[in-house]
Amino acid sequence: MYPEQYIQFLAHFNGDRDYFECHEILEEYWKESSDMKKDSIWVGFILLAVSRYHHRRRNFKGAKRTLEKSIDILSLRKNELTKLGLAVSVLFPILSKLLGDIDKEESYHSFNLPITDPTLFKACMNKCEDSGFTWGKDSNLEDESIVHRHKLRDRTSVIEERINALKNKKGNE
Repeated sequence: MYPEQYIQFLAHFNGDRDYFECHEILEEYWKESSDMKKDSIWVGFILLAVSRYHHRRRNFKGAKRTLEKSIDILSLRKNELTKLGLAVSVLFPILSKLLGDIDKEESYHSFNLPITDPTLFKACMNKCEDSGFTWGKDSNLEDESIVHRHKLRDRTSVIEERINALKNKKGNE
């Protein structure tokens, strides 16, 4: 009923709070899907995760920019959000408050995406249990492997892709 990647995203978002992994999972799914539009609901979720990552690291400028983009996209996709088992009437006030918190440079705090579908909730809880996450637990701000994940990852493949793209671009000029 729901894409496995979406369940994984929710398990990370509401479980271990690994927003970097949330981004990775949905970006891959979005790239493989037939809907590679920049205003896809998946992009809205990706940007939300990126915003949470930036906010937790006190990068308020990045958090605000990505949250505003996320809200813009998700606002256009309210019917899809409902079909994806989320409570729209609960989600947007949370996002609005987050934007205000970021504007005031208030510290990061965890929140759960509000799931309304019991089947989805159960699938997410099972995914958390299988992965060793605790659903709804606050983010561990001392866990460097999650808080500063982008600094710790192996970027070899990303760098190789950029070099190849530049070579292809120069070859087409």
